[in-house]
Amino acid sequence: MLNTVFIAGHARLPSGMAAQNMYEVLTITAEIDKKYGVVIEASCTLATDHGKHYIDQLLKGYSLRDGIEKPIEEIQAHYLGKAGSALTTALKDLYKQYESYHKKND
Repeated sequence: MLNTVFIAGHARLPSGMAAQNMYEVLTITAEIDKKYGVVIEASCTLATDHGKHYIDQLLKGYSLRDGIEKPIEEIQAHYLGKAGSALTTALKDLYKQYESYHKKND
């Protein structure tokens, strides 16, 4: 039996972005440890591998049991691309999905 759960959060991308030409929606996915809520691995649909790696590094090792405020603050302070708002919205959606899963399986 798997000890992790795969969760996705979504947000609409602003127009005029490279990723918007491929996707209309930004998705952040995360594999999360069921017991501790720790992000094992994360990805997103940003256009560049560097952007995807940045999001993985930001979330990897973070426990969603501590809320989502700290990763959102990190994005707001350090991600200066056009997708910043979509990233924070997708993270909030991912967290909402995590909370829903956690309540059903606690």
